[in-house]
Amino acid sequence: MLPKLFFGYYAVVIVFLSMLVVTRKNPVHSVMWMLLLFFHIAGLYLFLNAEFIAAIQVIVYAGAILVLFLFVVLLLNLKEELKTDRFIGPWPIAFVIASAFFVIVSIALKSLVIAPQGKYSAAFIQQETHTKALGQLLYTEFLFPFEIVSLILLVAVVGAIVLAKRKLRS
Repeated sequence: MLPKLFFGYYAVVIVFLSMLVVTRKNPVHSVMWMLLLFFHIAGLYLFLNAEFIAAIQVIVYAGAILVLFLFVVLLLNLKEELKTDRFIGPWPIAFVIASAFFVIVSIALKSLVIAPQGKYSAAFIQQETHTKALGQLLYTEFLFPFEIVSLILLVAVVGAIVLAKRKLRS
């Protein structure tokens, strides 16, 4: 009963914080709610005995990515953004679309068939530790997608540098 209660707490709070991140008028407030969201996601990983993923969540997302978001938000001219009314026109349409999407996902989840256990069962991961199992899987079966993602991130970094250099020259 207690594990379901903890999972329910994390699920409800993560959904609520996600809504706060999206609906806040001030982007700095959205980033601060996102910080709390990232810590709750890390707590959910800790609850699932994935300590390495929880640590990476806090270090990478709550540390680096959130600082990047905050840096970009503070570089923007927010005075004009804060004066405009958001969520006036498309809000009812977005609510209908989101509700339809929720119904479709609910129907799809009801027809979900649980596959038989593979090599990476809970007992195997507890014997090997999460970090070792993740490393073996990442650098053997998923090495090519891992390298593709690293190239995409490299292109994004180079593109950001080129755009920043062009703006400084102007």
